[in-house]
Formats: sequence, C-alpha cells, structure tokens
Amino acid sequence: MSGRVRVAVITVSDGCAAGTRADSGGDLVAERLAALPAEIVSRAVVPDSVPEIQHALTSAISAADCVVLTGGTGLGPRDVTPQAVAPLLGYDVPGMAEAMRSEGLRHTPHAMLSRQLVGVAQGCLVIALPGSPRAVGECIDTIWAALPHALALLRGETAHRPADAGHD
Repeated sequence: MSGRVRVAVITVSDGCAAGTRADSGGDLVAERLAALPAEIVSRAVVPDSVPEIQHALTSAISAADCVVLTGGTGLGPRDVTPQAVAPLLGYDVPGMAEAMRSEGLRHTPHAMLSRQLVGVAQGCLVIALPGSPRAVGECIDTIWAALPHALALLRGETAHRPADAGHD
C-alpha cells in the first residue's frame, strides 16, 4: 500500500457524547491505526442515535479511506450502530467481521453477541467495532494483517504478489 491512509474515527456512546465518560475506545482506535501509517482526518463522538450516527458516517466517508466506529454493536436497546451503518454500505466484507467474532470467542463466549460489521461505502472501508477498549484492541489485532491489502485494493492497487494470487 502506498501513502498514508486517511482514517476517521467515530465513537458511538451516550456517555461519551454527554461528557460523562472518557472516549477510551476512540482513543485506542486512533492510536493503533496511526501505525498503518494513518492520518486521523476526523474524530467524532455521537450518541446512540441512528440519524446522528448516519450523519457522522456520511460526513466522514467523503474525507477518509477508512472509517472506524466504536460502540453500539451490542444487544442493548440503545445499541443501534449496525442498524445505522448497514443501509449506507454498498457491500459487506463479512470475512473481517467473522474473523473478529471468531477471535473474540477465544476470550469470551459473549463475543457471539457482538454485531460488529465491515463493509464498503463509496469506496471507503467502514469498520464498526464494539465499544469496550479490550474488544477494540482484539478486533484490530485480528484484522491487522489484512487491513493494508484491503485498503490498497479499494485504492485500485490490484497488483498481486505471487503469494496473494487468487485470494481476493
């Protein structure tokens, strides 16, 4: 992959949006993705609200190669990130979400309850992660090896090394 990746980070949390809770998940995403190397082009914190999540995501997509959302992927009544994100995706990248859930199951049976998702919207990779900093770290670690190649493919860099032939 050539060049710096432009990343937007969106934290979905009523508590963070109200200022009563620290944005630990968003901070961890920004810190970890800086190693891609990535330039964090925007950070947003929104409450668990479909219209607000969709507004933040549509705004971020226009300036980013990758948008990572953290929070709102559980089963609680306020966890609406998947419902907000899914209609904006042109297509899903189910293997990345499946890999994250599979790795999570190695640490807790509750990982099967997570509704993280990955897809592409207008050429931008969109990754919706859980809100727990521990889960955020595990999820990023799980997709880390494939992330640069996924972003390069979305940029149109489709040349394959012999070891990669036939895998996308």
